[in-house]
Amino acid sequence: MGRLSRAETQRRNRARVLAAARAEFAERGFRDAKIDGIAERAELTRGAVYSNFPGKRALYFSVLAEDAERASGGSPAVQPGRTAREALGAFARAWVTRLPLVADPGHGAARLGTELLPEILADELTRLPFAQLLKLDAILLGLALERSRPAPRSGRMVRVAETALTTLQGASRLAAAAPGFVEPFDVVRACERLADLDLGDRWPPPHTGHIRARSRPADGPWSPPPAVDAVRGEPADLVADGVVAILGLHRLAAVEEAVRAVPPETGVTAVLVTGAPGELAPLARLVVAEVCGGLREAFPPAAWPRLRVVHDPSGTVAAAAGVTAISDATETAVRVAGGRITARAEGYGACHAVASADRRADVPRTR
Repeated sequence: MGRLSRAETQRRNRARVLAAARAEFAERGFRDAKIDGIAERAELTRGAVYSNFPGKRALYFSVLAEDAERASGGSPAVQPGRTAREALGAFARAWVTRLPLVADPGHGAARLGTELLPEILADELTRLPFAQLLKLDAILLGLALERSRPAPRSGRMVRVAETALTTLQGASRLAAAAPGFVEPFDVVRACERLADLDLGDRWPPPHTGHIRARSRPADGPWSPPPAVDAVRGEPADLVADGVVAILGLHRLAAVEEAVRAVPPETGVTAVLVTGAPGELAPLARLVVAEVCGGLREAFPPAAWPRLRVVHDPSGTVAAAAGVTAISDATETAVRVAGGRITARAEGYGACHAVASADRRADVPRTR
């Protein structure tokens, strides 16, 4: 066998560290796990662990993200729903089938995520990104529910999605903390009924006086690198005409401003960036995968939201859009048409400014 290249060695070592960390967390729990123990299990040095991950929490988030992405392959027990109610019930069923059971051992693989929420709440670095990631999850689920209703019905369903996710997140915590308390299929039935609620959810257009960003014409190349759409689990068509929003993890909810402003046939892509990729990028992968896997199981493809989500921890997609300074407060949007960038805006309100530019005639249409 030939000698491994440096990149191949790094990939192999990273995989060994992740496998060792999974075993360490499953056996000892997050708080009692040790970097030295992970290094010993991986048959690597402590330095080799830190060369791949900045710390134990980053490793924990990465293990959970990898597991969530692997689990999103679909369950034979879940069939896509034909209506919003059926689909929300199927989504809840896909969620509860992954909950730890009473018979699971106390530190088994099913309980790896038990310490996730306390770890997120313990640090300001993770709290706000987590809240915004949940907002993004609710937007994705709400958009799918809206596309599952009969054509004459209208109105936003993001609040219904928020309520369903609150119920399911609570079920997850209680299943881990109080095994046997949660009856999973009561949770499924409750979520089904949420789809019929009218929560008075209407989309209020952003107040123009509060939007600092302004769309301006542009004419530049658009040559993004290959990327994966986390919603569909397949290569993202980034060169298609539409709006591309580069969003830091404090600004994720702003993507809905683009989705609501563009015509129904226009695609929107949220590119997730962060100033702390070592810890926050795997957290983003984890939270998004938990919902997107359920979407693919519970909703037929025709109901999947037209919103794409791309993880960009290295900032290469952002750089292709001309964004070189990245932080968790980043909000930049570009309009893509005919393989070129035809409009752009930066700052608070950039998503709405670019998405609504055509309707205001600020930017000429490119065909």
